[in-house]
Amino acid sequence: MGRNGFSLVEERQLPEVGGTARLWRHDATGAELLSVCNADENKCFGVSFRTPPTDSTGVAHILEHSVLCGSERYPVKEPFVELLKGSLQTFLNAFTFPDKTCYPVASANLQDFHNLVDVYLDAVFHPRISEDIFRQEGWHVEAGPDDAPWTYRGVVYNEMKGAYSSPDSVLAEKSQQAVFPDTLYSLDSGGDPERIPDLSYAAFRDFHRRHYQPGNARFFFWGDDPEEARLARIDAELARLEPRGPEAADAADAADAAVPLQKRLDAPRRVVVPYAADPGETRALFTVNWLLGERGDVREALLMEMLEHILEGLPGSPLRQALISSGLGEDTTGCGLETDLRQMYYSTGLKGVKPDDLPRAEALILETLRGLAENGIPAEAVEAAVNSVEFAYRENNSGRFPRGLAAMIQALSTWLYDGDPLAPLAWEAPLAAIKARLAAGEPVFEDALRRHFLDNPHRAHVVLLPDSSLGETRLDAEAARLEALRAAASPERRGALVRETRRLEEAQTTPDSAEALATIPALGLADLPPQNQPLPLTERRLPQTALAHELPTAGIAYVSLLLPVTRLPERLLPLLPLFCRSLPETGTARRDMAALGAHMAAKTGGVGATPLCGLKLGSRETFCHVALSGKAVYDKIPDLFAILEEILLEPARDPQVLRERAGQMLLEEKARLEYGIQAAGHATVGARLRARYTGEGALSEQLAGLTYLDSVRGLLRRLEDAPETVLADLEEVRRRIVAAGGAIFDCTAESAGLALAERHAAPLLARLPENAAADGVDMRALAPMDGLPRAEALLAPAQVNYVGKAANLYDLGYQWHGSASVILRYLRMGRLWDEVRVRGGAYGVSCSLDRVGGTLVCASYRDPNVERTLEAYDGLAAFLRAAAPDSARLTQAIVGAVGDLDTYLLPDARGAKALGCWLSGTTEELRQRTREEMLATTAEDFRRFADTLEAAAGAGEICVLGGQAAETAARERGWTSRRVL
Repeated sequence: MGRNGFSLVEERQLPEVGGTARLWRHDATGAELLSVCNADENKCFGVSFRTPPTDSTGVAHILEHSVLCGSERYPVKEPFVELLKGSLQTFLNAFTFPDKTCYPVASANLQDFHNLVDVYLDAVFHPRISEDIFRQEGWHVEAGPDDAPWTYRGVVYNEMKGAYSSPDSVLAEKSQQAVFPDTLYSLDSGGDPERIPDLSYAAFRDFHRRHYQPGNARFFFWGDDPEEARLARIDAELARLEPRGPEAADAADAADAAVPLQKRLDAPRRVVVPYAADPGETRALFTVNWLLGERGDVREALLMEMLEHILEGLPGSPLRQALISSGLGEDTTGCGLETDLRQMYYSTGLKGVKPDDLPRAEALILETLRGLAENGIPAEAVEAAVNSVEFAYRENNSGRFPRGLAAMIQALSTWLYDGDPLAPLAWEAPLAAIKARLAAGEPVFEDALRRHFLDNPHRAHVVLLPDSSLGETRLDAEAARLEALRAAASPERRGALVRETRRLEEAQTTPDSAEALATIPALGLADLPPQNQPLPLTERRLPQTALAHELPTAGIAYVSLLLPVTRLPERLLPLLPLFCRSLPETGTARRDMAALGAHMAAKTGGVGATPLCGLKLGSRETFCHVALSGKAVYDKIPDLFAILEEILLEPARDPQVLRERAGQMLLEEKARLEYGIQAAGHATVGARLRARYTGEGALSEQLAGLTYLDSVRGLLRRLEDAPETVLADLEEVRRRIVAAGGAIFDCTAESAGLALAERHAAPLLARLPENAAADGVDMRALAPMDGLPRAEALLAPAQVNYVGKAANLYDLGYQWHGSASVILRYLRMGRLWDEVRVRGGAYGVSCSLDRVGGTLVCASYRDPNVERTLEAYDGLAAFLRAAAPDSARLTQAIVGAVGDLDTYLLPDARGAKALGCWLSGTTEELRQRTREEMLATTAEDFRRFADTLEAAAGAGEICVLGGQAAETAARERGWTSRRVL
């Protein structure tokens, strides 16, 4: 059967995706299209290409950035950004994998969805990709006049310098490369900063010519939009191209697009690499990695997901617990099961290991696996793994990612390698087959352990050792390379580089013409719904407060018990995160940690606890709760509440067990915080700045920021010297928090699930102690943190910086108006993007205002600059005064801001949002007023807001995290500096 230039290859009804999936092949070009038709209003499209690299210059990654910088029909500098500015998109991005590049979009608005598809199609097949775009997004030498030093610039170049500053990122990359020493997976598709400057513009253009052609494309659609329109749209786009299917491609191109198999090694191999560290750092990281089978074996892939859960899915899982309880390291590492490549692999290991202990730690992994294979895996661990994996597939909770995008990535795991794209989506039959083998008594997982791990010689051991000179060595090598280029360049070449630098700067500062901007398809204000979609919430008394959110959750109840933290001695505040983790991760009087974890996984979709903090609207009072949450299918709701009751009322009491577990959790917290500083420095900077302005900001810094890291280090010392004091403090936290007074029960489900959950919540609340201790710090009156400097540099062995500046607008007299959301989005996607990312070379920049607390924070991500970025923040007021938006740009800004307001949420997330609004006092009336103010935003609102930004620039405080550039700025400007790693 043929339609719109396509022939149907296969059609299947798939209950797993809630509809029909059809695979089509384009008659003229050989392009393939997978069309999933279901009732999901969050429509998703993607086009993906096999893009196997031949070196580590990052060509695929740079091209991913560059094709979104203007195209034939949309000749603006950045159509991607223009869409972000004024679309109702629920997803808009692109990804570079080791062997493929994907361009997905999603929207719940049909016209908006079609707009996004059209722009992305033109971008990938008809990009401008000029040499200036290549230089901006990839790399270039920035040459100034006279004797000014030359530097390397480029968005991807700086992004990857940030990645190579993170030991976790380096370990992950080196682990993959060690498993695949003979294939394209031994290369860095993202780009090694030392190799990126080897990429020529000609090679960059040729990569696009060879790989971005129809025969190498996989198109994907998902959702409730008409299928005929999907096929017609792609057929019309492909008609603009020269026929170049697989049959038409030359042999070299076909070979370039192939993804070969890694030949099996007959003996383990070992790789040792350095990572940049400060003097005094002695800890190592390592992984042990195994090559597994092809991803196309869907049943085996599903089985390995279950085995991964058995080994490391829970705090008490045998491999994870063996590593953590050994005392040889601080936290586990490794990606676990990797299924996105043609061949799967498994990676596990430890971080924070003494180099002398590496042999013992590596041997422990093999000994643990051998013991499980020989002695058998406990039945409760098998039940837990099967239930957890099955629950995850049935729930299909993709979080912030659209479900369609998750399905596309699943399909590509076989489709990219010429396998069946529907196989990974049709998981019911493989799941039933595995359960049947288990029911028959087969040692399914023990056999898998032997086959994939113990009897598999294709094993790679990767070790990262600290090198305090590596950061300086890299800087010196970069400087030497640039100096060599400069010395070898003729006067004519030097002059040409100066002119190229100026030309790029001029291109970046020259605005798009009105005619070019008009080509970008856009929605108007009439396309925006004037009313907010209400957040369902019903309030009742049990006698405690019970909140219900009736939503279509497919038979799953999401429940939370919020225990208020109203007063707590200040010395106990840093113990809140540890206490929360201890609730589900320490065991109970009835079950040890492993048995409790297995029981929870067998009966529920997960149970966890976390501090939940925020501010009350108007008063800026802080609220804090311990939120104990879980999810279960309706017939397991009694089991879920029995588990919650056991956790709360039957705690473990063995001091030795509690001491050991507290030490393990604190070491894990320490490792995660330390390694996270490099990976997410903007979050560290933002938390540090917010702590200066509100009590909730101060509390968040104490519970998750650098202050918390200091506390964790102190708790570890106390646990070593006086463990009984830490355990006594934890018990005091429990006594003060586990109480019925002021507790809140929250549930998101359909009506039947809500009624059942409420019936079980009431007796649980009745069994809790009535009142908590009433002394200590009043959480409602928490003050901002005292003693933080107005400007500080947090120093770490990083090649890039994270530059932040903040002020509290309410303290400066500003009163909230919905237009602020429009204006700040306009600045973030316009002026800041242009100055900090495009011209400055940072990977990203944000600008956010806390609606309740009033704190405005600007922060950059993987940024080569410090001073230049701060100047961009301080120049926002002058920009607004000089360049208020015209009617088209104003409408665009409003549409984009409303799109943020109406972001698509899955049912559990909608329930959580409703709870957050209730806790903060954000009513439906206030939400609607904000929407109306946003829709009515005028250019005059922009000009008035400039005064507020000018005051913020003068009163603002600074926090910068980074390496040499941050240290230099601190020294020159007299900032306080502190080494954090």
